[in-house]
Amino acid sequence: MSLHCTLGIDIGTSSSKGVLVTPDGRVLRSASVTHSVSRPAPGHVEMDGAVWWSELVDLCRELLTGADVELLAVGVSGMGPCVLLADEHDEPVRPAILYGVDTRATAQAERMTVELGEDAITRVGGSMLTSQAGGPKIVWVHDEEPEAYARARRLFMPASWLARKLTGAYVLDHQSASQMSPLYDIDSEGWHDAWWDRYAPGLEAPRLMWAGEIAGTVTPEASAPTGIPAGVPVIAGTIDAWTEAVSVGAHGEGDLMLMYGTTMFLVATGRTTLRTPSMWTTVGAFPGTRNLAGGLATSGALTAWLKDLTSADFPQLLAEAAASPPGAHGLVVLPYFAGERTPILDPDARGVIAGLTLTHTRGDLFRAALEATALAVRHNVETMRAAGADIRRIVAVGGGTQGWLWLQIVSDVTGLVQEVPATTIGASYGAAFLAASAVAAPGDEPDIVRWNPVTTRITPDRDLAATYDTLFDRFLHLYEATVPVVHELATHQRQE
Repeated sequence: MSLHCTLGIDIGTSSSKGVLVTPDGRVLRSASVTHSVSRPAPGHVEMDGAVWWSELVDLCRELLTGADVELLAVGVSGMGPCVLLADEHDEPVRPAILYGVDTRATAQAERMTVELGEDAITRVGGSMLTSQAGGPKIVWVHDEEPEAYARARRLFMPASWLARKLTGAYVLDHQSASQMSPLYDIDSEGWHDAWWDRYAPGLEAPRLMWAGEIAGTVTPEASAPTGIPAGVPVIAGTIDAWTEAVSVGAHGEGDLMLMYGTTMFLVATGRTTLRTPSMWTTVGAFPGTRNLAGGLATSGALTAWLKDLTSADFPQLLAEAAASPPGAHGLVVLPYFAGERTPILDPDARGVIAGLTLTHTRGDLFRAALEATALAVRHNVETMRAAGADIRRIVAVGGGTQGWLWLQIVSDVTGLVQEVPATTIGASYGAAFLAASAVAAPGDEPDIVRWNPVTTRITPDRDLAATYDTLFDRFLHLYEATVPVVHELATHQRQE
């Protein structure tokens, strides 16, 4: 007898992942495939959208071949907000422009802010126009690549692209849409038609749905390459950070999710729309919820850079970093190696390593890099709380949760207890849960607490509070002190 399962697929920045999950939350099979993004110019980060579909096909073949399962539904998820523009035949007109790590549309964001006014933009969309906003990236294509834009008819993100390819439905979930600032009205939960027509001329606005709603069913054309039976329901899906929050049950009022990945993401959930210039205000993955979100441009990307630079493996680096004391013998690192998103909103920020001497070791440098990401998380958390966010519960998720040292440093620096659930696969698991919820009979919906219970609690070392308070002050002051020189260097880099 075939085992009932749901399939979850997530397209991430450095890899795509898939899971087959039973109705009680057990991971039956998992698979992943790595990829890389393209950086064709300083501040440009993009990816061929065709890869998203080809990787889904590869993952489905690996997961479904030889598996005696009956698929109940498919969940999709992906990095975002991304801007993939496609023509009337759903052929991409250019590579997808990625989320806030891509800073190319700074001039467009500034122009739109002048044209519309800061008050109007935040009133409608909830957030200022930053590198995270999708609207200016559409305008960038219109301005800089008019021939490509002239062929564009539709807007996709990874999850909505997969839903389109699987079902033929042209949809986008509300959460993703709310990050297409200023094109979405956060209070009315719909497209702002006047601004859509002005800044996305010629593009058909996708139909809006909630992340866990069924977008359609798998077509025979999509069934053939994937092996998913025709007729299986597919949800609309959403951006990976929000799906990760779902995967660990961190989407209730007072919850904060920390996503440890190539970048770091934070999502605080509540019922009230909070607006602050330095964070992102969005609707939640579920009706009636609102989020205050933030993100680091580098976290795992920074540690990977150091690993490659030093030709050491992660276990060795972590062991050496553990032997270095808090403060890394007087080092302070600014982790802005790809600019920075929240709360400084500075695409021209750059990495800084301060305090180096000839006595410092590789372990000191690696510890200082881990502390840098923790200090940046603290900066975001304090900014969220100042804006009114009620953060009562912290849940950690993502690949970085596998190493205890990084988790402990974040708790020590922030003073926050972190809960780590049994399964930290992340967004693909959350997508499978949303799919299971979408097809469950009323009263028989799955419970994420039972699917994925908390198994570890990371408690901060209160004896280190004073040390990290001092380090945090130095961290903030270092950024302010180096801004003039760093911005000059960023300008020079763009001209090379």
